[in-house]
Amino acid sequence: MSSPEHVASAVSDPRLVEERRAGILDAAVRLFAEHGYYVTTIQQIARASGVSIGLIYQYFGDKDDILFLSLRRVLDRYETEIPARLEGVGHPVDRLCTAVWAYCAIVDELRQAAVLTYRSTGSLRADRRALIQQAELRTNRLLEGCVRDCVEGGFMRPIDEFLLVYQLVMFCHAWALKHWAMRERFDLAGYVSGGIALLVEPFLTARGRSALAALRRRSRDFSAAPAGAAAV
Repeated sequence: MSSPEHVASAVSDPRLVEERRAGILDAAVRLFAEHGYYVTTIQQIARASGVSIGLIYQYFGDKDDILFLSLRRVLDRYETEIPARLEGVGHPVDRLCTAVWAYCAIVDELRQAAVLTYRSTGSLRADRRALIQQAELRTNRLLEGCVRDCVEGGFMRPIDEFLLVYQLVMFCHAWALKHWAMRERFDLAGYVSGGIALLVEPFLTARGRSALAALRRRSRDFSAAPAGAAAV
């Protein structure tokens, strides 16, 4: 029996599989977001992606495969791109704020897919649902590490790292979940800046607030992605 993360394909060329699946997944995410997972059919996905139903089944075994890869693609982006954005960022406050910025930027790019993770994770079969949850926890632990470094460095007062991280994660996801309302008041930079002010700044020590102020100046109050390290 294959592992739950494996999605079999009748096509052996990895490059072709990746290309074909990408187009099909893009169409599926749009349909799942608009109509719901259960209502959307393979026929609709085929029509929206411009391929035949038979071709769909060359790359996916069933609709659960399509949903699983749609959700995993979002979680994989968190796991790869947030650490990449943290490379070369040394100061703990900079790292925490950069991680939040990166998380929000991914959500902004993949808004429909991010909403889908909330609506449809429960529709996956149990073993795959567990994989998605484990991937979420891995990203959370990355953010927890950023918070812990702030506390241990004396830039943030002691706090429940697990609980704060979930507040930050929910904030990032809300950019997609409530985008219809948020877009009337904020652009992405303003949203990130407001979130940092609400969810990070109140817990910073004087040293932490000084580092945040320096980061805001360098990033033009988050109008550009934070970069560089603050002075300790």
